Amino acid sequence: MPDASPRPEPFTPRTDPAALEDLRARLRGTRWPDAPEEAGWSFGTDLGYLRELIAYWADGFDWPAREAELARLPHFRVPVGGLGIHVVHARAVAPAGAPVLPLVLTHGWPDSFWRYAKVVPLLTDPGAHGADPADAFDVVVPDLPGFGYSERPTGAPLDTVAVAGLWAELMRVLGYERFGAAGGDLGSHVSRYLALDHPDRVVAVHRTDAGLPLPTTDPAQLTPEERAWTEAAAAWGATEGAYAAMQRTKPQTAAFGLTDSPAGLAAWIVEKLRAWSDCGGDVERSFTKDEILTNVTLYWLT
Repeated sequence: MPDASPRPEPFTPRTDPAALEDLRARLRGTRWPDAPEEAGWSFGTDLGYLRELIAYWADGFDWPAREAELARLPHFRVPVGGLGIHVVHARAVAPAGAPVLPLVLTHGWPDSFWRYAKVVPLLTDPGAHGADPADAFDVVVPDLPGFGYSERPTGAPLDTVAVAGLWAELMRVLGYERFGAAGGDLGSHVSRYLALDHPDRVVAVHRTDAGLPLPTTDPAQLTPEERAWTEAAAAWGATEGAYAAMQRTKPQTAAFGLTDSPAGLAAWIVEKLRAWSDCGGDVERSFTKDEILTNVTLYWLT
């Protein structure tokens, strides 16, 4: 009787050339909005910078080369919970007999498996980068459902608790009963629930976004430092949290524009890359144009 257990299947990212031609045509036909003089980034994405980025995306950016670079990672599709989950699964290069801890690294928004592409070789083959070869990990980097090359659910959206359950099954399909978990943004919450719901399997958790604490109903219970922190968090939400309110409450409204206009998609993402990186106001101190556009092109094409 054939084995019906789910198995990873090798996957190669490939883009239809017609999709790239359509992308370039849309970029060249961008309809630009007006902007207040010297507005810069104060009202959102800077018009001048976006014009420069879109011109490069249309006529300078080499997506096939970037795709080929990403394809050098070991890609798989794994059936989990009725969805085809895309995953980069890289094995450790470790001394014979050395214990190897598996790690599952979960991205958030606005990124995909690409978020961890640079660290995969560092974690799997530390000896090649000047570190102790015995510190090598097996690394699993899935795309969240609906992100990157993973299939999206057709019913109700999945929350981070449900995704944590999928990841527990994913790791079992890949042959791992015990593992570590790390993540940022949405991936931070997935990692949290993965550990809470499967404490016998998750040996450690590293979260780069701890989330905002729920404020107490009695401010008198807060220390001056806690009060200052919660006030700063509230101020940040008032000036920087519009994207989250939109994506949390009316995502379909934004989807019409973001799936029709690559310039709009780039504006939506690059403003956050600039705001959330230690770039001193110059996003290209943290990300090159090629890196920005690799991320955005993955969103556009998938």
